[in-house]
Amino acid sequence: MTTFVRNSWYAAAWVDEVGDAMVARRILGEPLVLFRSADEGIVALLDQCPHRLLPLSMGVVAEGRIQCGYHGIEFNGAGRCVRVPGQDMIPPTAKVRTFPVVERFGLVWVWMGDEEAADPALLPVVERYGAPGWALLDGGYQHHASNYRNIIENLMDPAHTTFVHKGTIGNPAATDEPVKVGKLDGGLVAYRWVENSPPSPFDRLVMEVTGSVDRGQFFYYYLPGTSCVDIISIPAGTEREDEVMDAKGMRAFSYKFLTPEDERNTHFFWLHLRNYRLEDEEWAAGLRANLDKTFLEDAVIVKAIQDEQDRTGLHQRTALAIDRAPVMALAMLDKMVREEGAAVAAE
Repeated sequence: MTTFVRNSWYAAAWVDEVGDAMVARRILGEPLVLFRSADEGIVALLDQCPHRLLPLSMGVVAEGRIQCGYHGIEFNGAGRCVRVPGQDMIPPTAKVRTFPVVERFGLVWVWMGDEEAADPALLPVVERYGAPGWALLDGGYQHHASNYRNIIENLMDPAHTTFVHKGTIGNPAATDEPVKVGKLDGGLVAYRWVENSPPSPFDRLVMEVTGSVDRGQFFYYYLPGTSCVDIISIPAGTEREDEVMDAKGMRAFSYKFLTPEDERNTHFFWLHLRNYRLEDEEWAAGLRANLDKTFLEDAVIVKAIQDEQDRTGLHQRTALAIDRAPVMALAMLDKMVREEGAAVAAE
């Protein structure tokens, strides 16, 4: 049984990726091709010519139409065949499936399910995006050789950061701090505060702080594949209202958008918002490299887990208290998959 939710928006590419050429990307097991059409903007088509099934991405984009690389058959942004070289009659079956597309947050989002249910209001919300006083790093992409369920578990597990990310975001001071879990509308959050602790070298670089700090880690998960990590460092005892923490502390929102390629691979898109060093391009370049390194450290872990799951047929052999948030996240996902499957079966 598939683990995918189809009635959802999935990040398919960064808008800047889709230039004059095409982007071929497999999503939920379906081959898609994205290109800029003459009249539809960026569109997503099934990457398959209806004639001999050659991937359309092996062709070219000509005058805003996609031309099959086998016989030159051309399709417009609506998936309709507009030209067949050597004949005037266009067969009614010469058409390609299209997928709803929306551009937001610099990303191309594709709806993989029922077209009539493709509501842009269901797109993820990105806090502080475009707001004054916040700097953006975007364009992040990695390919992770693991089922997206393993990545969700990883992202909802604050306890692993100390051990996996020793040289990047690991914080030994948080090792024994318990993780609390709360349910949200359409997701959940795992969080903890490490209170009254010495400022880290990173804190000192960014904040004007002489005493201790309170550090907050909030790991949000929104169905079916959006993660946001809200990292806060404020002078100890500071009021914990959003406006106060934004003004007096160091804060960053790290978003990951998980798009299953298939049951064994995941497209991992990321963007990052911060309220510090807003105009420092050198700092931003170093931060981007550090984030990429951090996410690649996770990619190594989830691939090794996937390999062992494939070899043994098991998910895990024992459970720990730190599994609470990951277990809850996957239970919510499974419920969403079941409900969607039941609705389709009832039609």
